[in-house]
Amino acid sequence: MTEWRWPNGARLAMSFVVNVEEGSEMSTAEGDKGPEPVDELGVMLKIPIRNYGNESNYRYGLKAGGARVLSVLKETGIRASFTAAALSLERAPELAAEIVRQGHEVTSHGWRWVHQFSYDEMRERDFIDKAVASITKSIGTRPVGWLSRYLHTPNTRRLLAEAGFLYHMDDYSDDAPFWDVVETSSGRKPIVIVPYALDTNDMKFWLAPGYTPEQWLDYAVATFNRLYAEGDAGPRMMSLGLHLRIIGRPGRIGALERFIAHVKSKPDVWIATRRAIAEHFAAAAPAP
Repeated sequence: MTEWRWPNGARLAMSFVVNVEEGSEMSTAEGDKGPEPVDELGVMLKIPIRNYGNESNYRYGLKAGGARVLSVLKETGIRASFTAAALSLERAPELAAEIVRQGHEVTSHGWRWVHQFSYDEMRERDFIDKAVASITKSIGTRPVGWLSRYLHTPNTRRLLAEAGFLYHMDDYSDDAPFWDVVETSSGRKPIVIVPYALDTNDMKFWLAPGYTPEQWLDYAVATFNRLYAEGDAGPRMMSLGLHLRIIGRPGRIGALERFIAHVKSKPDVWIATRRAIAEHFAAAAPAP
């Protein structure tokens, strides 16, 4: 097994991931069979009507939360990976422009923030192609990474490799990147897997209404500290998943600021985009 390390001998690669899903969620207004079930209110409607209250919760991410999150990232000098549903960026061009101005990476979170796991191969390929074309038009560069909404199909990784993607995020099996090799139409092809993490994700605030910013912060700091301590044994990576409409609330944003302060208080931490992480790994640990 090839030995490799992070740049400059860093103990830990710290990845901030900001999900942009607002404006791409499910809605009967978009022709979906029902309204978006993921809701801060905890109300899952099972009838085909519009949930105007939940739609306004999502708009909060674009109207107030996004500016708050981007302000914190700018003030602290953090370069994040924005996993964006393509249609969300189309509908929020000012947000897209600010993401680019600050030098963040934009990776693909699908054409819309909808389930692709039921798609056949032709429909999924079209879904991927539409996302690439849309994001490229919105920000001027094509995405090289992909994150599905929760689940993906047996074809997803192969289709991504065929479409020229560098890395795939739909994996939770490790604390460091690794290679996968898929059978494509032109032969076997490697793709970098940059694992994501659900346990540190701010979505916990919506899933568990009693979850406080202090509890989330304590868990995130404990995760960071453990991975940092393990840095002597080998490269470790931490992912922190964020959402404009969730962490961007005034009562939660301070927890992100305090976490960033903790990260920056430690030496030998490489704060990097997922593209930078994937590119470094691919160069340091050549594909099988």
